[in-house]
Amino acid sequence: MASMDNFEFAHRHRKQVVWMSQNTNMIPLSPKINEAIRQSVNEREYNLYGFKKGVFGLCDAIKADLKMEDWDIHLTNGGIEGLYMANRAFLQPGDEVIATDPSFMPIHDQVLMAGAKVKELDIYHEPWKLTPEHVSDAATPKSKMLLIIDPNNPLGTAYSRQEIRALCEVAEDRGMFVIDDITYRDFNPLHTLASDFYPEKTIVSYSFSKGCGMAGMRIGAVLAPPDVMKAIKKFDTNVLGVNVLAQRGALAALETKKRWLPKLRQICRKNQDVIKSAVSKVRGAYLPVFPSLANMFCVDIRETGVNPEKVEAMLLQDHYIHTRAGQYLSKRFGPRFVRVSFSIPTEQCRKFAAAFPKVMKALSK
Repeated sequence: MASMDNFEFAHRHRKQVVWMSQNTNMIPLSPKINEAIRQSVNEREYNLYGFKKGVFGLCDAIKADLKMEDWDIHLTNGGIEGLYMANRAFLQPGDEVIATDPSFMPIHDQVLMAGAKVKELDIYHEPWKLTPEHVSDAATPKSKMLLIIDPNNPLGTAYSRQEIRALCEVAEDRGMFVIDDITYRDFNPLHTLASDFYPEKTIVSYSFSKGCGMAGMRIGAVLAPPDVMKAIKKFDTNVLGVNVLAQRGALAALETKKRWLPKLRQICRKNQDVIKSAVSKVRGAYLPVFPSLANMFCVDIRETGVNPEKVEAMLLQDHYIHTRAGQYLSKRFGPRFVRVSFSIPTEQCRKFAAAFPKVMKALSK
């Protein structure tokens, strides 16, 4: 089946499906999150448009989470809306954005919407991430932005503090903006913000979809220096604010984060071992990056000769396990891998571990 048909099947059978396709977090966090949303519903807060600047305390909580108290912040419908606004604000036809391949391609699509071009640098090899030399060699006078997804989707690699500093130095030397997409930050205890080194032209994309497990609530934020934010806000079409129920849940998630985050990381680390064991049973399959510092793996199956799209379809149709074929994340390397998310309860992860070798054996015949 085509990927969208797979998603229709998965949504129709949502309660039965093990959801490993979108890096969503299915691990229960704090009951306070649900309580805050229910209280907002019971008080019928949804009858009003939300306050444009957000429910009181939310923006301050986001800035405190990042230790970016002096930065401007704007709430968005998911992190990707803020990225769209930034791309429209600063890109012109003919500009270039330096990004990676593999990557989260919808961001690249936004660049094209602005009339700019994406220079996709191959990172499907050691060290499985950008290097300052790579970026410096690729930069031209047309290079306007450097997109850093840290940790990387889909590889799960992350940058050290020294590596982020070096990338920022290249961007600053070239006068480029840095788009710091930190969607998977919660899964990496040693995450470093690009704003630590290049605050003048760094734009941070913040999301509640992954670590906080609120993908369907569609809430995020963009943070930037005041002069940069002024330009970004010119492309804000959402004049009536962000979903108030989502905001209440987001605030509760941040208020309880110190309690639920260690457990989330512990479960994800255990799940990585479960998946690695299953992959090791399939000759020709391997994990390019282990351990992952995000909440997903690329499972490379090129040497097996099996089509990743067939793996996605059979896991879903026969075992109710939804993964994602790599074509969505890379035209060049997508035919080599399946992306598998593991921020799910461990008993669900074990279902994948049992099914994956069986599916690969069946498709290898």
